Amino acid sequence: MKNNNNMQQYEQEQRQRETSQKMTTSLPESMEYMKTHMRPDSSFDVVYRVIEVGDRQACIYFIDGFCKDELMMKILQYFIGLTAEDMPESAYEMSKKATPYVEVDLKDKWDDIIYNILSGVFALFIDGYDRCILIDSRTYPARGVEEPDKDKTLRGSKDGFVETVVFNTALIRRRIRSTQLRMEMMNAGKSSQTDIVLCYMDNRVDHAFLEKVKKRIKEIQVDALTMNQESLAECLYQRKWFNPFPKFKFTERPDVAAAQVLEGDIVILVDNSPSAMIVPTSIFDIVEEADDYYFPPVTGTYLRLSRFIISILTYIMTPTFLLLMQNPDWVPESFQFIMLQEESNIPLIAQFLILELAIDGLKLAAVNTPNMLSTPLSVMAALVLGEFSVNSGWFNSEVMLYMAFVAIANYTQQNYELGYALKFMRIINLILTAIFDIYGYIAGILIFIVSIICNKTLSDKSYIYPLIPFNFRQLAKRLLRLRLPEAKQ
Repeated sequence: MKNNNNMQQYEQEQRQRETSQKMTTSLPESMEYMKTHMRPDSSFDVVYRVIEVGDRQACIYFIDGFCKDELMMKILQYFIGLTAEDMPESAYEMSKKATPYVEVDLKDKWDDIIYNILSGVFALFIDGYDRCILIDSRTYPARGVEEPDKDKTLRGSKDGFVETVVFNTALIRRRIRSTQLRMEMMNAGKSSQTDIVLCYMDNRVDHAFLEKVKKRIKEIQVDALTMNQESLAECLYQRKWFNPFPKFKFTERPDVAAAQVLEGDIVILVDNSPSAMIVPTSIFDIVEEADDYYFPPVTGTYLRLSRFIISILTYIMTPTFLLLMQNPDWVPESFQFIMLQEESNIPLIAQFLILELAIDGLKLAAVNTPNMLSTPLSVMAALVLGEFSVNSGWFNSEVMLYMAFVAIANYTQQNYELGYALKFMRIINLILTAIFDIYGYIAGILIFIVSIICNKTLSDKSYIYPLIPFNFRQLAKRLLRLRLPEAKQ
């Protein structure tokens, strides 16, 4: 019942926005409306100033910190210097003939005017004009486009996305100089009105899927995208929340985003987020990395296959060791060295689960540790949690060895969501193996396989294509790093 009421309220607000009140030619009425809704007297960063333009009363509104001071000073100087003979009769002529700037727009609906002002656009109201003149001279606080900490490569470009969406679109435009490249602006969130940009190649994208994505974004009913792309991702993909395998690929590298756009995918940029969301995404897309293509085909193939194999090992290693320790007679004579050398004071399953939690605790501690303390604290953690925990009898050295491999090997692929998906599946397999022995081990692997097979991309296609449905040629391209198209003869 509550959801129905929220739906009706949202539809009512949408209808009100579509038929919102238009501004009049009276400047005092416009200023009164702005005073009521924008509250410039209460919000110090909402700046307004009454001026005279060509013997007419006018008023400017802008958000402090979003406008270029030197540029606005020159524009104001020009407007104040206009005479009555220079003033056009209409707002349209004013914007076309008497406004010395490139990005100028006209709006007469209050919702559109206020949205533009809150986005950083400079607004000019002139008495007698029925439309507001909007001058897009905004600038946003932004950091440099340095290489991201997570998506690093040994070769290739060293620039990365930032929190300003206009800069991010420019980084993609710089790499794709094609008239087919589209940058379509949308927004979502009742209060935040967050800018969302869809980047795609018009002649390569699946237009049916594109329209599906647009429709879902338009139907988003949230107050704000507080967590940027994660909030958008949860709004776009609402089913099977319990399946931990990632439904989207995120990248902070413009070269990766540009490559995906050229392959016909859709790249979604969200303002205030320094990463791009790529759809649709399969498991093979997530495992791929830029280094695969910045090296020759043989080296790139080796890196890709190594990443696949190591990812599988991080899932299967500890459950397999636990199974063999529960059935020591299954271990061949030549592999007796893997057996526990000392008696366990704590059950192996408890040791593995404690270490799984401890590794996450160390990750969280590393994130919040100041840089100046990271080295001494890491040395202390290695001594205390490594050698002393084994000597004290809490953990067996073999368990510590395999968990250390799993912890380090998780960093061979840069996708956090995939790493945690493998972790959750590994924990399920450990528990099932400890309880049901070989049957639990097999059940855990089946759950792992079914979770991947039953997962769907945003376009409702198979998550493991080209395995299902099988396509040998496409599978070879996914597993092997072949020559780039432009390198072919």
